[in-house]
Amino acid sequence: QVTLVESGGGLVQPGGSLRLSCAASGSSTSIYVMDWYRQAPGKQRELVARITAGGSTYYADSVRGRFTISRDNAQNMVYLQMNSLKPEDTAVYYCNAHRGIYDSWGQGTQVTVSS
Repeated sequence: QVTLVESGGGLVQPGGSLRLSCAASGSSTSIYVMDWYRQAPGKQRELVARITAGGSTYYADSVRGRFTISRDNAQNMVYLQMNSLKPEDTAVYYCNAHRGIYDSWGQGTQVTVSS
């Protein structure tokens, strides 16, 4: 079983950058698919980026070219580097680990993009 804790959110101006971190404990993350999701007020939670155990990545069209997901299995960490942020990126961002039927979520970190 893995416990996830996100950090790194905050208030940033449009065009700015943030790096979100997801710290895992209780189990190695190396065997899991790791995702970043986000949920804006009044909207459904959506997948933003994914990195597989083998290191393959996937990005939603809305963030491709601006966001980069990475993982450090030795440190049990997953990151989301967010550049060229837009107001529409404002949301609570969640880290997720899954493998087979196992699924674990963090508590989320708020990202607000506003001038």
